[in-house]
Amino acid sequence: MPQKKPFITLAQAKEIAADIPTPFHLYDEKGIRENARRVNAAFSWNKGFKEYFAVKATPNPYLLKILQEEGCGVDCSSYTELLMSEACGFKGSDIMFSSNDTPAQDMKKAYDLGAYINLDDLTHVAFLEKVAGVPKTVCCRFNPGGVFELGNGIMDNPGDAKYGMSEDQMAEAYTRLMAAGAEQFGIHSFLASNTVTDDYYPKLAGILFELAVRLHKRTGAKIKFINLSGGVGIAYRPDQRSNDIAAIGEGVRKKFEEILVPAGMGDVAIFTEMGRFMLAPYGESRCGHRAAGAGRGRCVCVRQCGLLGSGAGKAGAGGHPLLAAAVRRVQ
Repeated sequence: MPQKKPFITLAQAKEIAADIPTPFHLYDEKGIRENARRVNAAFSWNKGFKEYFAVKATPNPYLLKILQEEGCGVDCSSYTELLMSEACGFKGSDIMFSSNDTPAQDMKKAYDLGAYINLDDLTHVAFLEKVAGVPKTVCCRFNPGGVFELGNGIMDNPGDAKYGMSEDQMAEAYTRLMAAGAEQFGIHSFLASNTVTDDYYPKLAGILFELAVRLHKRTGAKIKFINLSGGVGIAYRPDQRSNDIAAIGEGVRKKFEEILVPAGMGDVAIFTEMGRFMLAPYGESRCGHRAAGAGRGRCVCVRQCGLLGSGAGKAGAGGHPLLAAAVRRVQ
C-alpha cells in the first residue's frame, strides 16, 4: 500500500510559512532528481532514450531547469510553453511539440526552434509545409481507434478521441512528407491516462513497434524514434499500487527485442512524455484555513486557496507566481 510521506518536518514547514505567506507550493528537489534518474536507468538499455517532461503538467521554469539538468527534454503544446522552454535553454531535439488545433504562429515557432513536430492530423501535413516548412525529421500521432484494453479491462476509448491518424493516414502522411523533403520519422501515441499498472507502456510499445515495422515496409520511411507519450500515473488512493518504472522499462525492452530488433530496426530511439509520474509525488501546496464550522451534520473547513494551475490533485503541483518571487532550497 503506497504512503504519501512528507519530505520536510513540521518544524521546517512552520519556518517556511513564517517567511513566505501562504498559499504556496513546495517541491522536493532531491525526490525529483532521484525519480528522473530512476526513469533514465529504467530505459538505459536504449541508447537514444529521452524523457520529454509534459510542460502542461507543471509549467514552472525552476522545475524545468532541474529536469533539464537530469537529461530530460520538454513536451510542449502551445506557443507559451515553447517560449518558456526556450527561455530555459531547451532547443532543437530537446523539444517535442504536439498540438491539436495549432495556430500558424505556434507551428512556425516550433519549426524555428528545431523542435520535433508531432502532426496530429493528416491535414497538418499541408499546413506545416505552408506556414513553416517540412523539417528533416517529422513525427505523426497514431490513433488505432476502438477501445484500448489490458488484462484487467478497458483502459480508455481512443476511438472517441479527436486526435491521431489511422494507419492508412500515417502511411499517406509519411509518403507526402518524404516527397516534401522529410528523411526520418517518429511515431507517437497516447491511449490511456494515469494508468497504475506496469503493463501499459509494454502493451502500447508492442502496438507501436509492430506499426513501425509495417509502415517501414509499406513506405520505406526511416523510423527514428517511437514516443510512448504519457499515461504512466501515480497512486492517489491507499488501495492503489505504485508503478514500478524499472519493471515498466524492462517490459518495453522485451517488446523491443521481440519486434524491432529482428526487423533490423534496433536503432530506433524510445521517448516518453510523463508529467504526473515525474513530479506529482514531489510537490505539495501549503495553505492556511479561513474558517471552520458545522452545518446540517457536516464539519466544514474553508481553505485558503488561490493557487492557479495547481496540479496537486491532477498532474503534479502547478507553477505559481509566488514561487518565482520566493524560491528557497530547504536544507
